[in-house]
Amino acid sequence: MPAQRSIVICGGAFAGLALAVALRQGLGPDIPVIVADPALSQRPSRDPRATAIVAACRRLFETLGVWGQVAPTAQPITDMVVTDSKLEDATRPVFLTFAGNVEPGEPFAHMVENRYLIDALAARAEAEGVELRATAVSTSESRPDGVSVRLADGTEIDASLLVAADGARSRLRERAGIATHGWDYDQSGIVVTVGHEREHHGRAEEHFLPAGPFAILPLTGNRSSLVWTETRKDAARIVALNEEQFHAELEQRFGLHLGEIKAIDKPRAFPLGYFVARSFIAERLALIGDAAHVIHPIAGQGLNMGLKDVAALAEVVVDAARLGIDLGQADVLERYQRWRRFDTMAMGVATNSLNFLFSNESTLLRTVRDIGLGLVDRAPPLKSMFIRQAAGLSGEVPRLLKGEAL
Repeated sequence: MPAQRSIVICGGAFAGLALAVALRQGLGPDIPVIVADPALSQRPSRDPRATAIVAACRRLFETLGVWGQVAPTAQPITDMVVTDSKLEDATRPVFLTFAGNVEPGEPFAHMVENRYLIDALAARAEAEGVELRATAVSTSESRPDGVSVRLADGTEIDASLLVAADGARSRLRERAGIATHGWDYDQSGIVVTVGHEREHHGRAEEHFLPAGPFAILPLTGNRSSLVWTETRKDAARIVALNEEQFHAELEQRFGLHLGEIKAIDKPRAFPLGYFVARSFIAERLALIGDAAHVIHPIAGQGLNMGLKDVAALAEVVVDAARLGIDLGQADVLERYQRWRRFDTMAMGVATNSLNFLFSNESTLLRTVRDIGLGLVDRAPPLKSMFIRQAAGLSGEVPRLLKGEAL
């Protein structure tokens, strides 16, 4: 039986911390789990953004013992409506509606403010005995029986596995020589939190406008998180407007169905793109989250795809440990890659297709998509299938996403 060494995770955001907790709980105390990220020094988190957590990923957080700390600040999405219109249209007819539950009493998604989730994950990781290091991974050198990892503070760690959870511009991915394929969209996503006069009753709205989707996602209280897609040029112009001018642009898209509205934080624009790493693994290295893939936010699946990586990688590593197999050997990592790469590619194709279909001013395409939305709306079995897919509960689902401990 091989000597099991440490597991080092480079990146202390959602994916890195969730993986650390899952591994610690599944492997027990004998195998050290280290998370290295300079951002770990910034606690409590001040991230103003919010994220849709689908039902399968909520089950993961519940199984890890994190959801109880987050639930009081999480807003269930009770239903969703989809419209398709031009910006100047006087009305926005609803073409598709989704009921909010995948199972009785279980919403298909919750909106969670990032800072609460990051803090809950960090606290759980510490409670489980994960070593959190507020420093970067400086270098790594793999060999047949392990990987030597050097941190920026001079610490050297003899590990079985190194995990890259260090984001879209992953240095570990680049050092491993793993290429990516994809492209930038001529779009940016504007993110801002809006307060409104009336209650949203947990309803999410997705307005498909010619520049891209304008998503209104409910938060606790009379607040909503917006993910607002524009061309890069227009997004830069909009976020640079003064408060009064920005309000006029916002109101034109948001409408007055929730009464008076007001931006309650500073709008920020993020360039949008699509890429997938040509391999999710290298010798003694596994990529998860944005280090492995970045997709368009049109389907709200970006973070959830990363959490699916977490569930799959944790399961294959824990299974290997129970069989006495070296955690970082090639066939263990190949199992992870086979599990996740096809699903990632399929989701990338789907989001690219949706973005092409909806982010344009073609009258013909608008007619075709509106007919398609109407047909789906009149087919309950098809709607149920889409809801389960969006909730992360279709296909070969890792145990953590079913709510089962490793």
